[in-house]
Amino acid sequence: MQQKAAVNLVISSGEPAGVGPEVSLAAALHFLDERPNVNLTILGDPSLLKISEALPLSLAARLQIEPIELIEAVVPGKLNSKNAAYVLKMLDTAIDACLEGRFDGMVTAPLQKSVINLAGTPFSGHTEYLAERSRVGHVVMMLSAPLPIGFLGLLTPRDLRVALVTTHLPLKAVPSALTLDLVLETIQVVARDLHQRFGIAQPVIRVAGLNPHAGESGYLGREEIECITPAIKAAQAAGIAVTGPYPGDTMFDTAALNTVDAFIAMYHDQGLAPFKFVTFGGGVNVTLGLPIIRTSVDHGTALDIAGKGMADSRSMLEALRLAYQLALNQKKNS
Repeated sequence: MQQKAAVNLVISSGEPAGVGPEVSLAAALHFLDERPNVNLTILGDPSLLKISEALPLSLAARLQIEPIELIEAVVPGKLNSKNAAYVLKMLDTAIDACLEGRFDGMVTAPLQKSVINLAGTPFSGHTEYLAERSRVGHVVMMLSAPLPIGFLGLLTPRDLRVALVTTHLPLKAVPSALTLDLVLETIQVVARDLHQRFGIAQPVIRVAGLNPHAGESGYLGREEIECITPAIKAAQAAGIAVTGPYPGDTMFDTAALNTVDAFIAMYHDQGLAPFKFVTFGGGVNVTLGLPIIRTSVDHGTALDIAGKGMADSRSMLEALRLAYQLALNQKKNS
C-alpha cells in the first residue's frame, strides 16, 4: 500500500524490447530518493520490471508496479508486432487514469511507432495519439532541457524550450500543412501553458520562418508572408510577447537564450536538431494543450543496447522532474 504523497505520477514503460522498462525503473528509483513526497506507479509486465529485494522500505512503499501482461515473451532488441496491443494498453491506462484524477501526470518511455503500424493501428506518435484519446483538437510538442549558468554565455541557469508547429510529417508535406490558424494556435497554446503550468508570468516567444532567410521577402518562399507573419501579428495584438519570423539558422542566437522562454519551429528537425545538439540525454518531451500533464524522454527505443545494462536514464529522470514540477504548479493554481 502506497503512502499519501503530494504528487502521484504514472509511468508507461514503453516498447518492451527497448530500453523503456530499464530506464523507467532506474529513473523512478533515483527520483523517489530525491523527492520524499512522491508516489510512482510503473505500468508494464512484472517480468520486465523486477524490483530488488534489497530496496529500502522507504522507497518500496512509494513505488508500485501495476501489471499489464505481455502478449508474447520479449527478447531484448527484437521487435514483435504482437506486443503492440500491450504498448497501447499501457498508454490508454495511463491516459484514462490521469483524466479520472487518479494520477497528477503521466511520463512515457519510448515506443516503436513501426511496430504499432505493422499491427494494423495507424500511429504517428505519442503526441497525436494523446490528442485523439483526450479529445483535444490542437496540442503542441515541446522539448525542454535545463542549461547551466555559463553555458554558451548564460548569465543564469535557464531552460531551453523548443516547440513545433508540425510534428511527424515528411518534409515535403510541411509547407502545405502550414496555415495562419495553425501557427497562431500553436503560439497561443505555448503561451498559455507556459503561463498556467510553468508559472511564467509573461512568456517571451520567438518564432522561426520556414524558408532560408525567413523567405527573404518572398524571394525564397511565401509562407512567411502569407501565414507565419500574420499569425505572429495576431498573437501580438492579443497581448502575447512573440516576435519573428526568424531565419532558422539564426533564431537560436546565444544572447536570446538569456531572455527567450520558448522557441517555436515550423517542423521537426528545424527545432529538434539544434535542441538535441546541445542537450542530448537531458531533454524532456512535454505535450502542451492537453487536459493532463504528460512528459517523456527525448530519445528512442535504443534496441541495440536494450537489456545490456548500458541505457542512460537521465532523460527519463528529467521527465519525472518536470512532470513533478508541473503537477505542483497545477495544484498551486487550482
